[in-house]
Amino acid sequence: MKHRFAALLLAGIMALSLAACGQQSAANNGSTSEPDTSAVQSNTPEDALIIAQQGMFSAGGAVITSDGTFDVSNYYMSREGSTAHVDHANVLYQIPAEESSLPMVFLHGYGQSRMGWMTTPDGREGWSDMFLRMGHSVWLIDQPRRGEAGQTSVAGTITMEPSDQTWYTQFRIGTYLNDEFTYNEGSQFPAGEESLDQFFRQMTPDTGMDNAGGDQNIDNAVVAQAVAAAIDEVYERTGKDSILVTHSQGGMPGWETARYTDHVAAIVAIEPGMAPQVDSDDYKALLEKKVPVTFYYGDYIGAEFTDVPAAAMWGMMASTADTFTEAYNAAGGSSTVVHLPDEGITGNDHFMFQDLNNDVIADHIESWIQANVK
Repeated sequence: MKHRFAALLLAGIMALSLAACGQQSAANNGSTSEPDTSAVQSNTPEDALIIAQQGMFSAGGAVITSDGTFDVSNYYMSREGSTAHVDHANVLYQIPAEESSLPMVFLHGYGQSRMGWMTTPDGREGWSDMFLRMGHSVWLIDQPRRGEAGQTSVAGTITMEPSDQTWYTQFRIGTYLNDEFTYNEGSQFPAGEESLDQFFRQMTPDTGMDNAGGDQNIDNAVVAQAVAAAIDEVYERTGKDSILVTHSQGGMPGWETARYTDHVAAIVAIEPGMAPQVDSDDYKALLEKKVPVTFYYGDYIGAEFTDVPAAAMWGMMASTADTFTEAYNAAGGSSTVVHLPDEGITGNDHFMFQDLNNDVIADHIESWIQANVK
């Protein structure tokens, strides 16, 4: 990451030293002039990302209790009458010094954690840094039962079944032929063994479910309610509604989130698994609260890409966004569907926010925000 925290820490230490020297000099000379801080400013890199505030908290969740009475005399082994705090979201947040826009809450997809928003497989800036530079505070969620929110109310088995090739192909990065990962023609995914190694090591299993069983075991309501609680906490801290950015499996609980909070300013859905069904409870909540929605889809989608095994499947899923958008706009809502190749932005896979042109796509999203979100 390029936060240059070390440089900023040094600048802060210099500021304290200069202030102390200035005060001592004023005391000696009888002067009341302010200390000269120009040296501090000159030592701060022009492209430094200055964070005014950051922290971490949990939101939502439940407390479960086992039967019986806790035996304090056998405290190490007793589990009767015990409690567990489970099924919450974990939120890492950063607020830039030059905050000028609405907060952005990021919700990852299946097999992922908030790490995917923060960096790229080849070590470039992730979207969280980019949107901080644009003036947004960022609030990065680990879903319930995932990553740093791993405490769960549901028992399950995390399998060790290898699946890199499956996900690589489904994510439309490329395919696997002759014992080698290949890339789609014109791919914007960072190439090379080191990048692939870093990408695959981002994969994060759910606790309380079968890691190889797909997302059918994820409880969307549990995730949505925890995300809503996080968004309400953002409102309590900032007084502002949030732009919810979802990805893939995170799209499904993302739609449902609007049923549990009034503080969703907009939804940016990055290749969600599906759009809400017209007249579903999720659809009705979004429409009632007039939440602007935009969908973003990358390249290699559609039956015409015969050499991309997952292209047809993604074409089917993307068509649900068209159905939603037509109905939503006709009913008075606001929805757009962005197919990046139609915008002249090509070579993107399911992880467009980690691709080589992730900055171009971030700028495109920011333009949509400025035009559509109040």
